[in-house]
Amino acid sequence: MRQYSGKSILSGIAAGKILFYEKSQSQIKRLKVENPEAEINRYEEAKKKAVEQLKELYDKALVDVGETNAMIFDVHAMMLEDADYNDSVYNIITNEGVNAEFAVATTGDNFSAMFAQMDDEYFKARAMDVKDISERVIAILTGNTSDPNILSEPAIIVAKDLAPSETVQMDKSKLLGFVTKLGSSNSHTAILARTMNIPALIGVDIDREWNGKIAIIDGRQGILIVEPDEETLNKYKLEIDKEEESKRLLANLKGLKDETLDGKHIKLYANIGSVADVANVLANDGAGIGLFRSEFLYLEKKDYPTEEEQFQVYKTVVQNMAGRQVVIRTLDIGADKQVDYFDIDKEENPAMGYRAIRICLDRIDIFKAQLRAIYRASAFGSVAIMFPMIISVDEIVEIKKICDEIKKELLTSGIAFGEVPLGVMIETPAAVMISDLLAKEVDFFSIGTNDLTQYTLAIDRQNSKLDNIYDSHHPAVLRMIQMVIDNGHKEGIWVGICGELGADTTLTETFIKMGIDELSVSPSYILPIRKIIRDIKAN
Repeated sequence: MRQYSGKSILSGIAAGKILFYEKSQSQIKRLKVENPEAEINRYEEAKKKAVEQLKELYDKALVDVGETNAMIFDVHAMMLEDADYNDSVYNIITNEGVNAEFAVATTGDNFSAMFAQMDDEYFKARAMDVKDISERVIAILTGNTSDPNILSEPAIIVAKDLAPSETVQMDKSKLLGFVTKLGSSNSHTAILARTMNIPALIGVDIDREWNGKIAIIDGRQGILIVEPDEETLNKYKLEIDKEEESKRLLANLKGLKDETLDGKHIKLYANIGSVADVANVLANDGAGIGLFRSEFLYLEKKDYPTEEEQFQVYKTVVQNMAGRQVVIRTLDIGADKQVDYFDIDKEENPAMGYRAIRICLDRIDIFKAQLRAIYRASAFGSVAIMFPMIISVDEIVEIKKICDEIKKELLTSGIAFGEVPLGVMIETPAAVMISDLLAKEVDFFSIGTNDLTQYTLAIDRQNSKLDNIYDSHHPAVLRMIQMVIDNGHKEGIWVGICGELGADTTLTETFIKMGIDELSVSPSYILPIRKIIRDIKAN
């Protein structure tokens, strides 16, 4: 039994036989040609055929992974029409008097290397797209094509790399998972894997000798186990059986309304911490995202993420959710989430210190960059913004002024944005007590029960010595939740819960009878809570 580490694309489990996949490699020779014009015509014909193939792939992807992800192949077709790309091919053919294959290969290598050297992770990931379109044209020119639909039985595909087109063409019913040496978590292939719910690892030191051997992908730990012993294999098979049981539950409940027996509709949303989590939201049929923890963008970086970097992430999530609402929480660092480059002074009590909205309103440039990115992403779907750690109406007034400034700047620049509801997280006793006033200023409330509980009970939730008296069901906490719901409804705004208490199935019926409008939970809780919602009455 041997174990290898990699970067997980989807936190699922797969077990089965390895099938090593290798592309047909064309040996591209540099040949002198007598008639460069004829080579340009060959290239144009090959490009035309490539665009036709991409149209077929788009149609297939539309069925398998939806319109947003199918757009990958529209993007590839547009890349083939890119003026810079085509000028490079024409210039190499004409100026060097060489064959079209060599010109395309050289252009593909040059453009791919250019993207790979960029600092921006999004553009780095485009290096694979350039290679993919170039290889497609070369394969047509040489007649040396490979069929990626090689699965005659269920298997884990192991390859040096996989292009989006190869991933889409593989038989989903037989593709257990895939492992690659190269690749990026931002690549289109990775996005497709998440959307198709396929366990996948990248960055694994692969070996062709694995072909035909039994392996396990553990996406939760980011490991590949080759030739597992019987005990390990049986343990993972039990885990897979549990996942299959969850899928059967999904099959029964997917598409059904989150509605009580007496007709009250509940917004059953999901909490996520990264783009990778969206696949789980969709797989579990979440009606939206009620808490997108944007701080992951800051926690995984060594410097402040740019507006463009943030925009690309928010846009990807919004597009993948295809019209379902995405509620983005603005930067919430401090306390137990420290970021070195923010250079925050050490505090005696960071949970009640310089954190969240307090940082944003103090460092306006950081706050504005994030808000601009969110507003720009709102042009691509339904987006709402909520602000953490609010304790006063004055904070909301200041935030709204900043949002108005952002919208004016975007309008002046001709940058599109949508209608963006604004909400606050109710997670301090102060916010609870003035929730009647806050409700007049915002469009919704989302109750953060984790912090609300610790502040209400004066118990540090990180202190394990106090676990025996930390009671999230404390009557004081539940009375505060009821007060917030009542005050929100008096002003006609919706009220949700996005803390861990929202996923406490022993309280689901209680919250609904209190009048809660939305529950935002980890994706895996959506279906169990849907079942409870559909089995009870609200009144």
